[in-house]
Formats: sequence, structure tokens, C-alpha cells
Amino acid sequence: MASPDGLAHILEAKGSLPEEWAQTVREVARELFVPDLIEVGDVKVSRSADPVGWAATVYDDVPVTTQVNDGNPVTEGAYRLPTSSSSMPTVMLEMLALLDARPGQHVLEAGTGTGYNAAWLSHRLGAEHVTSVDIDASLVAQAAKNLAAAGYTPHLAVGDAGLGWPARAPYDRLIATYTVPEIPYAWVEQTPAGRIVAPWGGSFFSHSYAVLDVADGRATGRFTGWPAFMRTRVNRPHRGYLADFYHREDTGTPSRTGLSPRALVSEADALFFIGLALPDAWYLLAEAQGNSGEATLWILADDRSSWAAIEYRPGATSYEVDQFGPRRLWDEAENAYQWWTRLQRPARDRAGITVDHTGQRVWLDDQANAIAVPPPSPAFS
Repeated sequence: MASPDGLAHILEAKGSLPEEWAQTVREVARELFVPDLIEVGDVKVSRSADPVGWAATVYDDVPVTTQVNDGNPVTEGAYRLPTSSSSMPTVMLEMLALLDARPGQHVLEAGTGTGYNAAWLSHRLGAEHVTSVDIDASLVAQAAKNLAAAGYTPHLAVGDAGLGWPARAPYDRLIATYTVPEIPYAWVEQTPAGRIVAPWGGSFFSHSYAVLDVADGRATGRFTGWPAFMRTRVNRPHRGYLADFYHREDTGTPSRTGLSPRALVSEADALFFIGLALPDAWYLLAEAQGNSGEATLWILADDRSSWAAIEYRPGATSYEVDQFGPRRLWDEAENAYQWWTRLQRPARDRAGITVDHTGQRVWLDDQANAIAVPPPSPAFS
């Protein structure tokens, strides 16, 4: 049944519909918040061409891409970067459970997107208690129309949500719908006795929620969950095809390693700690065609100046490495993995985060035990 009630049934069957949000899911129509042409993964679904399929997609528990490349025209063959979406409802509810917002509390949403999450907040908390900010004026304008069609009028604003929205502060809760590499202190200042929930991380590993409680000018919290959200548009690193980062005329420096590239990227806790050391590089595991089990692990610098390629062969005990540019990216990743091993392979949930006027610090077990990540590798001579 393609309807809000049908979505609620799907979520209930998964055990992901909290009782306090059940009525909201049933009474807010998601179809009002998505365009006629949507994307789920690589599949495009058109309302005019396939109204039944479109409705079934909208009321399924799936993320729906609603904008690519910041809304700019996309030429054929160009890289398509998702830049706005209607998030997976299960993920939305997971974040709202972490937020623990209650009726009467004042909430700031950083990242308006389609307006669907703001509608949920407005339904349960009252629209007068909801403020939502987005850097994309076109998204805010469309979200305002979507919300009005659904009968909600929260306060919407255009601006850098990383600066918060001081005109409506203070807030009891702040929720971000995009990933940030650092928690802005403006959020702490504007939520002086509340809670902040934000997808957090750098380029190498961004699959964590930071959940922080604020008191006395300081926010302190832990990491949880496995979210996959779009990156903040402010200082957003370049993304594209592999050819945008690796050029065939590049001449790398060869070496070998005894660390399996598959082992490095297969342990989520390791990736979290490696990500602390490599916040400005990302990885891609490219599987070979066929069933050989072979693969190439690429590590690519955000600034496109350096790359590393590590060849995996099943059964091997030594792996070929090629590195190019001013940084030895594989060396940095391997050093960070070994550092994590020397720490006795701690789980991510032992890490915490503190944000105050001096900046952001990540610590292990106790706030006094700040994590000192391995330094970057020396440049090639």
C-alpha cells in the first residue's frame, strides 16, 4: 500500500518505528516532499511515466535522491554527485531517537533539503518550535512550498547552517542532515543546554553520528550508528571519476606491503581511527571483473595531488603498492592501521568528542586522553 500508513507498516515490520513518531509518519505525506523525477541508486523513477512505481518507491524505506550536482545542468557522461535527498525513513527515525526532541522544545535543523524532516518535527513539536537553515536557496524555496502543501510553516532560512541561526537561538536541540568534519562552535553556543546530533567524519570515514550534550560552553559526546550522508557544501572536497584523480601518465613509486588492502578496509573500527589520521583522503576498492577475487585499493587525496594503488591477490602475503604525488598515502594509511593495532584495536564506541571555544578534540575512553594521530608521511624527494 503506497501511502504514509503503508510506510508506517513497513517501518513497524522492521522494528524501526518508535511509538512517539508513529502518528507523525502516518500523517505526513512523503509524496509532497519529492519531485516527479527521483533516483534510487542508479535507477530513475518518473511519476508521469510510472505513477505506480513512483508511489511505491516514495513510500518504501529507501533514500531518494532529489538533486544532483547542486541543481546545475548535467551533461551526458558527466559525474553525478548527489547533493540533496529524502533520507531513508529508518535513518531519519534513528537520528530523531538520538536527538530525543520533545514537544515544546525549540529545534534547529541544519540542512533543510526537501523539508520532509522539518515536517516531521513540526508535526510532533509544533511548527513554531522548528527552525531550518540551508545554504541552497532553491531548496529552501521548494521546501517552503512542500511544507505549505502539507500544512506546516516552520521558520526557514537561507544561509550557511554551519553558523547556526542566531536570530532564533537559543535552541534545545540541533540536528544536522549532512556530514561535517568538525562540529561548529556556533552550534554549541546556540544550544547552550541541549543536544547536538550530526553525521560526522572526514573523507576517509564519515559513517558516525556524533551525539553531544552541551553544558557550560562545552559539548561532549560519543559516536554511534553507521550513517551515510552527503557532505557539507562548505569547503566540500572534489569528487568525480577515478580519472579525475589518477592520470595514466602519472609515474608512481613502487613498493610492497605485507598488510592486505582488504584487511585494512574491512574493519569498521580500524577505518574510524585511520580516518582520524587521513581526514583529507578517501578510498575506493575496485573489484576485478569476473570471479578472480582480485581488487585494487585506491587511496586518493581530496586535493587530487596524490594517489596510491594497492593490488590485492587472493592467497598472497605481499602486495604491490604504487604511490604518486607529494604524499605517500598508503604509507599514511598503513601507519594509522598499525597505530590502531598498537592501541590494542579499540572499538569506535570507546572514542569520544569534546567541542569548546578552543576547537574540537577526539579522545579515547576519557576526555583527558586526547588521541594523538600519527603525523602525515614525509613528502617524496
